[in-house]
Amino acid sequence: MRLIEGLAALDRIDLAANHGDSAIESRSAVLVGVFDGVHLGHQRLLFELVELGSATRSLPTVITFRNHPDELLRGRSVDWIVSLPHRLRLLRRAGIGRVLLLEFDAALRDLDPAAFTERVLVRGLRTQALLLGHDAAFGRHRAGTRDALEALGREHGFLVREGTRVSVDGQPISSTAIRAAIRAGDLALAHRMLGRWPQAFGEVVHGDGRGRELGFPTANIVPQSLVLPPAGVYAVEVLVLGETRPGVANLGSCPTFSTADGGPRAPRLEVHLLDFDADLYGKPLEVSFLARLRDERRFADAAALRAQIARDLAAARDVFRS
Repeated sequence: MRLIEGLAALDRIDLAANHGDSAIESRSAVLVGVFDGVHLGHQRLLFELVELGSATRSLPTVITFRNHPDELLRGRSVDWIVSLPHRLRLLRRAGIGRVLLLEFDAALRDLDPAAFTERVLVRGLRTQALLLGHDAAFGRHRAGTRDALEALGREHGFLVREGTRVSVDGQPISSTAIRAAIRAGDLALAHRMLGRWPQAFGEVVHGDGRGRELGFPTANIVPQSLVLPPAGVYAVEVLVLGETRPGVANLGSCPTFSTADGGPRAPRLEVHLLDFDADLYGKPLEVSFLARLRDERRFADAAALRAQIARDLAAARDVFRS
């Protein structure tokens, strides 16, 4: 998947010259969106984009944003369900061949639909087809409605199609509802809206080796997303080195052990992979939360914690068998 970062980078690219005028890579089937969570509704649109790209011999191309538009439009910060590296990974996995990553700033907000179409869709991406979400509207004053874009498409020679809307329990899927479900610990509801289990993504960093001393080596991760389930112990599946492996994860502050100054530890995610032991330092892990096994709590000593971890592993194996 090719990543183009910013309009200036797009302006320097000549797709026809780089790939040949008749190559699929020289043309684009485009979908614009934030894609926070890359949830089930997004996945349906991405599937339809890939199909549209095939029909028009164009590369499936997503235009998305480094920062959340609500930060500028509504003046509020937004906790991403998935971080940017995780979002790009999920887009690539969905079959997207090219991503234009933009900073949502005042200049982009104020760009009128005609100017956006000319600079980005036509001159930059050589768009053959534009797929819209059910409520898509962009450009200054949200003037880029379906009707306006269809008129621009006729003028510039590209198709405009509206994607399928996906609902759960009769309600449209939203990133806001997914955040609430994850933070409430409703993994099943989050799963139904995401189309996968809630996840944490990050690289393995060095810990204090406490898990190995206890006989249960762990991969320590600093999650990139701030949207996580409540602290506790979970049965998890971990995508590592191209394989999905079962495990047990502790999400929280590890209260049995204190820091050197006696204060609480910063929140962390510690993952023990069942029947697996390898050097994972620096490797990216996707950790999927399948079931909550228990609350996080303080134990009297290392021996008590070791005995509880053994029980946690047995409980997790029961989850995987079921």
